[in-house]
Amino acid sequence: MSPAHAYTVDPKRLEGVTDQPLFKAAGRVADRMGVRAFAIGGHVRDLLLGRPCKDIDIVCEGDGIAFAEAVAKELDAGPVHVFKNFGTAMFTLRQAQGDMEQIEFVGARKESYSRNSRKPEVAPGTISDDQQRRDFTINALAISLNAPDRGQLVDPFNGVEDLRKGIIRTPLGPDVTFSDDPLRMLRAIRFATQLGFFIDVPTFEAIQRNAERLDIISAERIHTELNKIILAPVPSVGFKLLLNSGLLVRFFPEMVDLLGAEEKAGIGHKDNFYHTIQVLDNVAAHSDDLWLRWAAVLHDIAKPRTKRFEPGRGWTFHGHEDKGARMVPGIFRRLKLPLDEKMKFVQKLVALHLRPIALTKEEVTDSAVRRLLFDAGEAIDALMILCKADITSKNEAKKKRYLANYAVVMQKLREVEEKDRVRNFQPPITGEDIMRAFNITPCKAIGDIKTVIKDAILDGKIHNDRQQAWQLMVEEGRKLGLTLSPGMEGPTKA
Repeated sequence: MSPAHAYTVDPKRLEGVTDQPLFKAAGRVADRMGVRAFAIGGHVRDLLLGRPCKDIDIVCEGDGIAFAEAVAKELDAGPVHVFKNFGTAMFTLRQAQGDMEQIEFVGARKESYSRNSRKPEVAPGTISDDQQRRDFTINALAISLNAPDRGQLVDPFNGVEDLRKGIIRTPLGPDVTFSDDPLRMLRAIRFATQLGFFIDVPTFEAIQRNAERLDIISAERIHTELNKIILAPVPSVGFKLLLNSGLLVRFFPEMVDLLGAEEKAGIGHKDNFYHTIQVLDNVAAHSDDLWLRWAAVLHDIAKPRTKRFEPGRGWTFHGHEDKGARMVPGIFRRLKLPLDEKMKFVQKLVALHLRPIALTKEEVTDSAVRRLLFDAGEAIDALMILCKADITSKNEAKKKRYLANYAVVMQKLREVEEKDRVRNFQPPITGEDIMRAFNITPCKAIGDIKTVIKDAILDGKIHNDRQQAWQLMVEEGRKLGLTLSPGMEGPTKA
């Protein structure tokens, strides 16, 4: 169940809405063309809730594309982007305050789906038909743009009352709505999570009955809804609903595998599913970064595959951070998430998430901190947010100790970074320097010398300084039997 919503529904917020230039123009065009036109859907819902919403949907009883082109001409807007396969068109419009709004037009229609199809059969319809095909009552609200009833709210399914009660409910029977377009099941959970609404019992039970229908939906459409859940203020609400509805296992079984606590010889381990979504909530309280939040979702994803019970030691999950990092690309690939730097960022955080607190098990040395800074690079700040979020122990003494350790590491990071400039440092001696100094071509010795210099800097044996690094290069080259070229005793300019 979701937390109670904190919105005040005020119909007075609709007063004067149709006096806006866009709606006035659309109303004039509709009257001139002899068609009925309405603002509909999320924009109307968010107006009533007092939420910001930049995207506007307008539906007309007739040719939505022709209507869009006529309205764009009336406003001197454009260009109009037409999607003939879907019978829709859209353009962007700059508002008085400078914001750009995306306006989408569609002809009112009926939709029907075959059992195994992702695409509906569409036929022209009335505003009533169009409202019936909407996903939820709160998204079926419409405002007339025609004279003489301009500004009148059209609410055949008591959507305003559902907004007041904070309820997600379908206009038609939920089995029909979800069987027709199974993505609506994910959307129900997404809206419940974003708005803090409840999914009413018959609707939720229908999601459970129809969960397997999600299998016909593309991974792209699924991850779009999942990302919106992850970006919600309290994303754990959505993950609990996804789990209990039977949807999560359809597309993210690795997450479901985290569920459950096991006890052996009187020793138990925590439920890693609920731990994970608590970590996600903790991260969400400090960052809106989607990919940092994904790192929270995946930080312990390999625990089920690395879980062992060792007599005398209890439960262990050795190497779960490394195995988890190796699992990230496969999960991203299956969900059609980006396989670029965003994925690598998540992978890096999963691999490193144990390192900061692990530093405190012994004395926090400058060398260990330098290596953490070097390995994390620009991701260090995100890593430390994840590290702190991972402290979820219900044992207050243990939690206090971990937080104190975290504070020690944070202070040491600041000190070392200020002193040694290690974060994403570029070695002061390049491969080209080494080849020129010893008059050699590319070979293994170059990599060996660069590694020695890097390790010496990270271990604090020399400073991150070109002069000191050059001297070490000369010494290591001689050990490898290399001869220094004449005049190369000291560093040339970098």
